Amino acid sequence: MSSHGHAPEYRRWRRFKRNRRGYVSLLLFGLLFVISLGAELLSNDVPVLIRYNGDFYFPLVRAYPEKVFGGDFETEADYKDPYILERITSGDNRAFFPLNRHSFNTINLAIDGPVPSPPTSENVLGTDDRGRDVLARLLYGFRLSVLFGFALTLVGTLAGIFAGAIQGFFGGRTDLLCQRFIEVWSAMPELYLLIIFASIFKPSVLLLLILLSLFSWMGLSDYVRAEFLKGRNMEYVKAARALGVSNVTIMVRHLLPNGMTPVITFLPFRMSASILALTSLDFLGLGVPPATPSLGELLAQGKSNIDAWWLSLSTFILLVGTLVLLIFIGEALREAFDPRKM
Repeated sequence: MSSHGHAPEYRRWRRFKRNRRGYVSLLLFGLLFVISLGAELLSNDVPVLIRYNGDFYFPLVRAYPEKVFGGDFETEADYKDPYILERITSGDNRAFFPLNRHSFNTINLAIDGPVPSPPTSENVLGTDDRGRDVLARLLYGFRLSVLFGFALTLVGTLAGIFAGAIQGFFGGRTDLLCQRFIEVWSAMPELYLLIIFASIFKPSVLLLLILLSLFSWMGLSDYVRAEFLKGRNMEYVKAARALGVSNVTIMVRHLLPNGMTPVITFLPFRMSASILALTSLDFLGLGVPPATPSLGELLAQGKSNIDAWWLSLSTFILLVGTLVLLIFIGEALREAFDPRKM
């Protein structure tokens, strides 16, 4: 019984896996995202673990004063200080550093020459115009972009499903009023509103998420509305109404599952649009605060420093690669959910 109920989903998953390009893209994107979630373990200016005088310390979790390691001050230990470094690595003491010894805000003060500085053995992808490691900022910036894309896609999808379901199920005057509201709301100058709010409020990721969510739901609501308009006159819906089933139950249990195909197939495309929106706003200086690692900010630095090819090239490859992977995933999903191939 249960296997029969899950048969369509299983067939769709098999069709998705048969699309090698989409399936490999999903694996690669998932691998990149998982790696970025552990950014602090891979790229940081503090050790992951210290064994000092028989005791274990975890600088990633807790800040320790340098007096703990034989220093003179109560301030947080600087693990790049030669004296502290010698104390935690000499004798039986051990310090385990990440592969890349730079965080997204670490400034390399030992650079001989102007910044941005080209790639070296210490800064594999060079530094930006403030001496910060580009590889670290790419790693942390990719994680921020993907998490922001997930959040914006989730909020926009839920709002789009709700608006489209209300319009399509009730129809009539409700549908007419909602359509007129969407027409007026979609005519609002989104970029101008972002510029105005960016000048009034302190820029933050949450503010960007709220502002972009106000407009991100409209494209999806049209597809959900069409599915609900088509399904509300079906015989099983009329029978459920005749049996006294509530409108909410009919919408959630009967109509929504049949209307999820356009929602699921558009998710990767909406995700890529969300990442691109954040990058574009950061490039224009309307996005996250300046100290936040951002792909758009690195592209803006590359534009301001044409000679620093490593800034633009590395960011461009990461951004385009991410968007291409998401598009391939979306194409594979669209084929897997195509009703003509069921």
